[in-house]
Amino acid sequence: MVRRIDVTGADGVRLAAWEFADPPKSTERDGSPGGVLLLHGLMGRASHWAGTARWLAERHRAVALDQRGHGQSDKPADGPFNSEAYVDDAEAALVQLGLAPAVLIGHSMGALTAWQLAAKRPDLVRALIICDMRASALGAASQREWEDWFKAWPVPFATLADVRKWFGEDDPWVERKNPSRGEFFAEVMTEGPDGWRPVFDRDQMLKSRETWVYDAHWEGLTQVQCPALVVRGLDGELGRAESQEMVRVLPRGAYAEVADAGHLVHYDQPEAWREAIQPFLDGVLTG
Repeated sequence: MVRRIDVTGADGVRLAAWEFADPPKSTERDGSPGGVLLLHGLMGRASHWAGTARWLAERHRAVALDQRGHGQSDKPADGPFNSEAYVDDAEAALVQLGLAPAVLIGHSMGALTAWQLAAKRPDLVRALIICDMRASALGAASQREWEDWFKAWPVPFATLADVRKWFGEDDPWVERKNPSRGEFFAEVMTEGPDGWRPVFDRDQMLKSRETWVYDAHWEGLTQVQCPALVVRGLDGELGRAESQEMVRVLPRGAYAEVADAGHLVHYDQPEAWREAIQPFLDGVLTG
């Protein structure tokens, strides 16, 4: 069963939220209505969380959100595509879906949105899982690299097989063959008259990224009062030293790592990802 729920975000933007399985009749040990909200990263979509959401739904209500500019949610030509808008959207989703107090699980940019929301509205957030997102500033060079990378995409792709091959093997950013990366990007393509193109606008993705890439986000971590788990793929973008410092800065931080996983931790190693986060979830939801 897949169920779509329309949510109204900031500025009236229509957002698509998704349940990928029926939740259990009773989701919380104390009878409260809370659940789990899953937030994808830049260029992602809610369906990237389908496996995690179905696993979570065995014991909890789990909803994944297509954030503005992504998936089936609105992509307003004039935006805004900034951190404040993403946080306000997630806040609206929590309230309208009746998930609060929720566990927020975010990947990459979605993790930044999650910890910024946890700092802003501690009453809505029970716990937080941060998956492979850095707190340090990435800088102008990083943004230029992304601009060049987008220009290198050979769009339109003739077939989905071409999508999987390019992003999994031929992309200059790929150090070794990575089939899960190819599958990840195949999930965000849609077929048009001339072939397969991304469901998002790449210029909008760059606008989203430039609102947080130049700044550090350590102060926001210090304001997160709920339990928070920092998860990194050992081959991902979040290094060990920075992840350990994030755990130290978080008032109630904890750490987990997933071997043989890159930035797309939950996609690269789904079973190991679930094993890494289950003890933390047991503690905050059913412990």
